[in-house]
Amino acid sequence: MKKVISTTSAPAAIGPYSQAVETGNMIFLSGQLPIDPKTGIMPEGIKAQTRQAFANIKAILAEAGYSVEHIVKTTVLLADMSLFGEMNEIYAEQFGSVFPSRSAFAVKELPKQALVEIEVIAVKA
Repeated sequence: MKKVISTTSAPAAIGPYSQAVETGNMIFLSGQLPIDPKTGIMPEGIKAQTRQAFANIKAILAEAGYSVEHIVKTTVLLADMSLFGEMNEIYAEQFGSVFPSRSAFAVKELPKQALVEIEVIAVKA
């Protein structure tokens, strides 16, 4: 069975998709843009945007009873690979000593001209 997960503590979906879907002991989060759910505005710069994307991820995970410790896979989409180093610095701060597997690549363009979008898969043991 699939259960849709939604919270007002993260930006609402801007299309025909869910913020996250939980099935069994796994949750699949849609890519999170760095939009502040209170203001609807994206912060300036890749570091601030990476922090905001993770704030949104953490809010959705918390809604379903998960945390970053449950994340097993991330996909990071960047507007430009030149942003990788600064994104990676903030990314590393989000996890303890065990990092999830990850894919990271640049795309031609992200929605709303964001610099980063991050999606995750998390599993409860």
